[in-house]
Amino acid sequence: MALSKEEREQFLAEPHIAALSVSAGAGRGPLTVPIWYQYTPGGEPWVLTGAGSRKARLIEAAGCFSLMVERTEPTLRYVTVDGPVSRIEPGTEDQHAELAHRYLPPERAEKFLKFALAELGEQVAIYLRPQHWLSTDLGAV
Repeated sequence: MALSKEEREQFLAEPHIAALSVSAGAGRGPLTVPIWYQYTPGGEPWVLTGAGSRKARLIEAAGCFSLMVERTEPTLRYVTVDGPVSRIEPGTEDQHAELAHRYLPPERAEKFLKFALAELGEQVAIYLRPQHWLSTDLGAV
């Protein structure tokens, strides 16, 4: 059964690991990778990635990408959203902290942040303007 607008937005707002997909060009399947993301219902999902990374270059070239999140318990449910890139901005320490604390317990988040700031290099925040949604909850299968 398809989810309502409110249900799909709330589900996307939960801290799932997303599968990000973007066109990899002619003769290739899409690049699909797991990624942390942030989303507030009614807003624009965003991701952080290395400036100049393959993922960032492909997203810039395509001008659009998609995110898919799923769960298997207590029911089989998924949400996909795709659309154009609304903006790409330099990533910030605050955004790193927001994502780390969204996905990790406090002590691991702080450890990850030290690593990220020392090792990951320049990041960009890429924002998606939601245009197309697919969502289903198959109930207890």
